[in-house]
Amino acid sequence: MTRTQPAKRRELILRSAVQQRLLEPDHAVLAGFIDLDGVLASITDLHGAFPASLNVLHTVAAKANCLVPVLEAFSRNGMGCEVASPGELAQALAAGFAPERIVYDSPSKTRAELAQALELGVAVNADNFQELERMDSILAGRASDSPIGVRINPQVGSGDIAAMSTATLTSKFGIALEDDGNRRRIVQEFQDRPWLTWLHAHVGSQGCPLELMAEGIAKTVALAEEINASLGRRQVVGIDIGGGLPVNFTSDDTAPNFDEYVECLRAYAPALFSGAYQIVTEFGRSLLAKNGFTAAYVEYTKTSGGRRIAITHAGAQVAARTVFMPDSWPIRITAHNPSGHLKEGATAPQDIAGPCCFAGDVVAQARLLPALEPGDIVTLLDTGAYYFSTPFHYNSLPDPAVYAVRTDPDGNLKFDLVRRAESIQELLDRTGAQQL
Repeated sequence: MTRTQPAKRRELILRSAVQQRLLEPDHAVLAGFIDLDGVLASITDLHGAFPASLNVLHTVAAKANCLVPVLEAFSRNGMGCEVASPGELAQALAAGFAPERIVYDSPSKTRAELAQALELGVAVNADNFQELERMDSILAGRASDSPIGVRINPQVGSGDIAAMSTATLTSKFGIALEDDGNRRRIVQEFQDRPWLTWLHAHVGSQGCPLELMAEGIAKTVALAEEINASLGRRQVVGIDIGGGLPVNFTSDDTAPNFDEYVECLRAYAPALFSGAYQIVTEFGRSLLAKNGFTAAYVEYTKTSGGRRIAITHAGAQVAARTVFMPDSWPIRITAHNPSGHLKEGATAPQDIAGPCCFAGDVVAQARLLPALEPGDIVTLLDTGAYYFSTPFHYNSLPDPAVYAVRTDPDGNLKFDLVRRAESIQELLDRTGAQQL
């Protein structure tokens, strides 16, 4: 795609959605859209970045967009799935992922969750020494086909967003590699457990430079080499390098891309590409964010303190990260007239506010846009991951509809319902009305 093509396609999708009344100012004021053609292109880019000679299982992080029909599109196109809760495991299975193509990561797996995963043959990454001991008791006297690994924290430091950096000195994730005695103990854990054959690390995601991520993987590969040398056998057979490729939220450019990350990994961890190790990846945001957008009607406009404010139906309930951490998660906004065409004309600073009943429910402040009016539509770009797919139920706002979009063989856009808009009765049921 050229730089202008993504914008043209989004506008075409929006205009078609309005024409088909998937967006409507009285009864369908908010919706999310996932471009499956874009998702497939991202999957192709990911597979193409890694040498075909390597044994790589690429998984999508279910947390990025846990809607089952979206996950099914990944399953249908050769991906595996990384999950981090019983709900995500159930969603992955419902989406058609074979157990052997699912990886279970979580820092708080219960005994029951571990037993289920090990019985299914799902890959499991233990988070800590106590979890390994728990698996000892579960595996006593029974076999499992699950590849089992341990997550380490390579302690390489933080990126620009502390909350998204998982390899800091005091991170809650994994076994701290550089803490006194832990390296020796990890080697011993592998010595004592022949079924322990994988290492896993995930340095972070948004805000983490490629070099920091690659440094963490390099330390993980070096540990694998050390374990195998110490044991005198090739016990560590695979390395799960996590995901975390940052996304560019400032333009339609995909930067960094998968090719750039692989080149960085080659420079920092050449042994990863030797063919000695199976590889698992767990990308999410980088596969989905730029392939989705949120559309919402403008209900009212006003001026306060000289600032124009547009009150829309998209706020914290679908953009929680941006509302609560605007400096870390700024998103682009586009303005459209009621037909979905991009608005033109002079721009002015405007706040784009949401419907939630607190003052901070603003997705963009002083954004230069053509003057918005009631009935116009705003789109929140790059929201295909972690936004409308996992709504925040503030003010008991109903979940919006989500549609998957693809181009049919005749070149026409086809919309498939992924999640229907939640009705008020369904909202009442969800909030316990039936218990009265």
